[in-house]
Amino acid sequence: MTENMNVQYVGFEAKALVREYSFIVRRGLDETSEFTLTIGNEAFGAKGVKFQDAPDICSVRLHRELAVFGKCPPKAHYHISETDLDEYHTAHAPKVWGYPYKSKISRDL
Repeated sequence: MTENMNVQYVGFEAKALVREYSFIVRRGLDETSEFTLTIGNEAFGAKGVKFQDAPDICSVRLHRELAVFGKCPPKAHYHISETDLDEYHTAHAPKVWGYPYKSKISRDL
């Protein structure tokens, strides 16, 4: 992905089985491509995907495809898999904060 690309989220459409997220990728002044990514509706309940995170999840996947294939990804439609969701959750998990100091071992002499 050496050339300048602008990835723009356009919106989503709720369908019977999936939510479909639309993106436009602009390269230069007059070259654009449209992409759609879908997330199964069951992911928003059982998998704990938040509605507000879905565009970011799709954007991460689209950026990955653009990084691998550059100007010409083989498809214009992608489905977000369980693996994509797991990777996103792992990357965005809250940091675990611990006590910064080790407890001293008390020694009774």
